Amino acid sequence: MKQMVGILLDNKTYAGITRKRSDYEHIGLYNKATNQLGLKPLYMSLNHTGKRIASGYTYSAGRFQKVRHKIPKVIHNRAMTLTSQGKKRLEQLAKTSTIFNRTNRFDKYRIYRLLYRNPSLRTYLPKTVHYSKSNLVKAMGAYSGLFIKPSSGSVGDGIIKISKISKGNWYIFQKKGKPTKNTFRQTVKFIERYVGTRIYHIQETIQLSTYKGRPYDLRVSVQRGRTGTWQVTGIVGKVAAVGRHVTNVAKGGKVRRYEELFQSGGLPVETVKNEVHRVSLEIANYLGKHLPHLADIGLDMGVDPDGAIKFIEMNGRDQRISFKKAGMHATFYKTYLNPLQYASSLMKPKKSLRPRPNS
Repeated sequence: MKQMVGILLDNKTYAGITRKRSDYEHIGLYNKATNQLGLKPLYMSLNHTGKRIASGYTYSAGRFQKVRHKIPKVIHNRAMTLTSQGKKRLEQLAKTSTIFNRTNRFDKYRIYRLLYRNPSLRTYLPKTVHYSKSNLVKAMGAYSGLFIKPSSGSVGDGIIKISKISKGNWYIFQKKGKPTKNTFRQTVKFIERYVGTRIYHIQETIQLSTYKGRPYDLRVSVQRGRTGTWQVTGIVGKVAAVGRHVTNVAKGGKVRRYEELFQSGGLPVETVKNEVHRVSLEIANYLGKHLPHLADIGLDMGVDPDGAIKFIEMNGRDQRISFKKAGMHATFYKTYLNPLQYASSLMKPKKSLRPRPNS
């Protein structure tokens, strides 16, 4: 009999399963992966989960079936839980099940501070400070370019870029379109009004490599697999749209294979790829030791024109879609398969450490 693995989805995604409108999740790849591993999926949402029993969907013989079933012992969390009620339900669920990626929305400045504590990782971190007016003024005096970022945002929303163009004058980049020229004082005033009471941080700009004149960064999928160790599942490039200061695909960014991007800038492809692998694994291993149940993340990494690597941010719920858009279908599938291999490893009984009796 197949063991059952839980896949916890957002309520909207869960509701769209049978209509094949599962938003950013490709349910068919979960079905394929569980079948390959000899597992049976139980698609769940927190709104339909009790203390021991959940209403959900299973999949077999090419169709979905609505069931009430005992909650699986291992659950891969793909739901973004932001409300206090949702967090309480997740805590209740965690009392009886192992939930990996239980937390998948992190304060970006918190992640920076955590990584900064490791001296060997500091070289990969752009200077970052918590937002305040005084910190903004100091940073504008120290750097020629800055990003003003929401500490819990996603898909590039709310990010402002400012660049120094001459003594006392700055460009402000907002969304799409031409930047506006402002004095130092006007720039500070504008950003103060824009941020308001929201939680933001300030990050020095990275001199990113460019592709056809547009900056790009990399999305690196790093996951635990069947052995429980971290591995790089794939790397794909994201090129900023014309007139944009962010590379997010949701903001018009275009995906490209990293080989094409590195070659266009004259970078040694294998050397830079290996360095991206090494740094990404070092970061994932360090974060995994300090953030409980972390197992499936997407890292945004920058590469400067000389091939040096910089960490930009971590995504706790990598949407993976960039791999599909780049035509990297085998890699795209592996981003679904690897977490379920990890789930399968968690289901295996632990070996006893008791010493054998003397024979």
